[in-house]
Order: sequence, then structure tokens, then C-alpha cells
Amino acid sequence: MGATAHSAIERSAIKKVSVRLVPFVALMFFVNYLDRTAVSFAEPNGMGQDLALTAAQFGFASGVFFIGYIILEVPSNMALHKFGARRWLARIMVTWGVVALLFTWVQNSEQLYTLRFLLGVAEAGFFPGAILFLSQWVPSRHRTKVLGLFYLAQPLTTVIGAPLAGWFINQHGLFGLEGWRVMFLGVAVPAILLGVVAWFYLIDKPADAKWLTPEERDWLTRELAAENTGKTGADEKTGHGKEALKAAFTNSRVWTLALIYFGFIYGLYALAFFLPTIINGFQEQFGTTFSVMDKALITAIPYLPAAIVLYFWSRHATRHGVRTWHIAGPAVVGGISIPVALYMGSPAATVAVITITACAIFAALPVFWSIPSQFLTGAAAAAGIALINTAGNVAGFAAGYVTGWLKDFSGAYYLPLFLVGAFMLMSAALMLWLANRSRGRDAHHGRPLAEVR
Repeated sequence: MGATAHSAIERSAIKKVSVRLVPFVALMFFVNYLDRTAVSFAEPNGMGQDLALTAAQFGFASGVFFIGYIILEVPSNMALHKFGARRWLARIMVTWGVVALLFTWVQNSEQLYTLRFLLGVAEAGFFPGAILFLSQWVPSRHRTKVLGLFYLAQPLTTVIGAPLAGWFINQHGLFGLEGWRVMFLGVAVPAILLGVVAWFYLIDKPADAKWLTPEERDWLTRELAAENTGKTGADEKTGHGKEALKAAFTNSRVWTLALIYFGFIYGLYALAFFLPTIINGFQEQFGTTFSVMDKALITAIPYLPAAIVLYFWSRHATRHGVRTWHIAGPAVVGGISIPVALYMGSPAATVAVITITACAIFAALPVFWSIPSQFLTGAAAAAGIALINTAGNVAGFAAGYVTGWLKDFSGAYYLPLFLVGAFMLMSAALMLWLANRSRGRDAHHGRPLAEVR
């Protein structure tokens, strides 16, 4: 087969995967992120008052979700590798949709804690499973682009989800429910419906995709098989069970990436859970008055530019190769900007600086997730990606609880957001160290992070 024909098959195969699978999995992620952050819209719009929540209690309720997720994350991703993404992702969605629906009738803080924990148990493994699933469909040179398109769902969840949540909250009295309860009802049902559709729509591997031509299926299968040769988890010994877990859990790069991810996700969820509350405080801080829909739209403002920056940043990384500064640079910008936001003299200036932070976080994340599959495959990849994401879930718990506790302790958000900045600067430093260490590896010790320079 000539080079021209080979190139045409490659372009056609990647385009079909990008059109057929990425939007649907991104839609699943959209609903996933909306359900886990819906509590942030409910708290300043009636739930906090109705359930008599302090900032620390709300922070704990926000963060306890991640304890359940952490406990089952690695086992869930191993189960996905064993049973296939179609069955497992569909099961996860239906389960979390049912739990999310129960928030409609929560009556006190104890019930809120319980349901948030169970929501984490139900959602466990979805995000690393989706990353693993998409990574198994495209070669590494296309992975940053595909993961970037997938990751667009996260900032767009707030761009679209915040006004949607505001609209649901304004339906106060529907079915005899308070507005925030209507909101929980409205965002839970789509998860159940999508889970049912996913069972019939998703396909586990390229070899089974009837919507690809035989040439496209063969090309994808060959490319992915050749690429996996020599990676951790590619041989029979490390490809299954305990050996795969050992290969991932004893890999120093996996643990370093886990710490880098911790810093980014700490910043992400500190914003996600407390930005609506910070905006709600503008009235006291600056003497402004906003309606429920005004606050929802202001909450969405930082995330639209973040989605745009994410798209072009991941596109640049795809075209020119992933560089250390694609990840370390945004970490520095985010680490500096987030505490600076607190010293702005108006709502507009505060939101503008928070927008810079959001752009920094979202620019780095899809590029970051292209790295683990450079040196892990098979069951080791399932375990390694889940382990890295577990660190993110630890950060999610810590960000919610610690931010709320420090706010109650100090009376303001200065101290907790300085801590956010410190964690993001830690991520930048670790990324620089990892890249420098990877350059020093020789072939005897395995494939280095060749694309990170």
C-alpha cells in the first residue's frame, strides 16, 4: 500500500472515531461532571439554608463524594478492562443516575453526606475508564487531539450547565418541590437515559467497529498493537491481574504524575465547588445584587474562554508534540492567578482573574492525560490511569473540605485560595523534574516520555 493511500486511511479512520465516539463519550462526561457539581449550584440557592449547612459542612459534603470514588476507582477500572467499556460505562451511568435522583428528597446534612458518598461509589471509574477507552481507539500521535475534544465537555458543563441549573432552580414549586430540588431531579434523569443508550451504542475495540471499513479496522488494529509493543503491561506477564497492578503501582512516573494531577484537580474543584458561593458573596463584598440566573451566568463566564483555550492548546500540542511547558506553564499561571483574584476591586475584575485560572487548568489537563499511555498499556494502563485519577479524587475531597474549613476558620477565602496556588505551583515543579528525569533515561530502563521535551 502506498504512502498516499496509507495516509488517506489514517485520516479517514481518525475522523470517524472523532465523530462517532468522542462526542458521545464527551456527552457522558458532561452529565457526569454536572451531577457531581450540582451541589455547588444548590447550596447558595436554598439548600444551604434549608439544611442549615455551615461552610465546613458544605465543604465536607462536596468532598465526601471522592472518598467513595477513591475506594472503588482502581477495582472499577480493572473491571472495565475485563468486561469491556460498553457494559461497564453503561452500568456506571445508570447507577449514578439513580443515586443522583435521590438528592431530590434529601432532608438533612447526614443524608446529604450519605448520598454524596454513594454517588462517588456509583461513579467510581467513569472518568479513568473513559480516558482508557478513548486511548484504546487512537495511536498516541492523535491522542492529545482526541482527549482535548473529549475534555471540552468539562468546561462546557459549566458554560451550559450553570444557566441550565439556574433555569431548573427558577422552577420553584414544580411537583411541589423547592427550586434546588427540581434542579437535582432535572440533572439526574439524563444520566439514566444515556446509560441505557451507551449499552447499545459503544463498541469495545476497533476490530468490532462495523462503521469502519476493513482497511481502517486493520490499520487501527496494527498501529495500536505495534505501539503497545515494549510498554509496561504489553507482555503476557504484566498484562493481567496482580502483575499488572504491581507494574503500575511500582512505577515512579505513575506516582509523580499522580502528584502533578493532584495539584491541578485541587484547583479545579476549589473553583467548581466554591465559585458560585464566592459570586453569591459579591453582594456583601461589593454591594451588588444579582438574581439566581445572573449568578448562574456569571459562574459560567470563566469556562467559555477556558473551553476555547483548551481546544487550541491541545491542538498546538498535537501538531508540535507535547512539551513540558504545555503542562508546567499553565500550572504556574494558575498558581499565581488564583490568590490574586481575591484582591480585585470589583466583581468584573475578580471574575476576569478567575477566568485566567480556569483557562490555565483546562489547557493543561487533556495534554496531561496523553502521557500515561505513552508507557503503559493493557491492564497496567487501566490500573495506572485509575491510580493517577485517584490522586485527583483525593484532591477533590481535600479541596472541598479544606477550603470550607479554612474559610470558617479564617473568616475569608484568602488562606484557602493561597493554598490552591501553592498546590498548582507544586505541579509545575514536579512536571519540570519529571521531564528532566525522563530525558536522562536510557533505553534499558524502558521507553522515556519521548513526546515530553
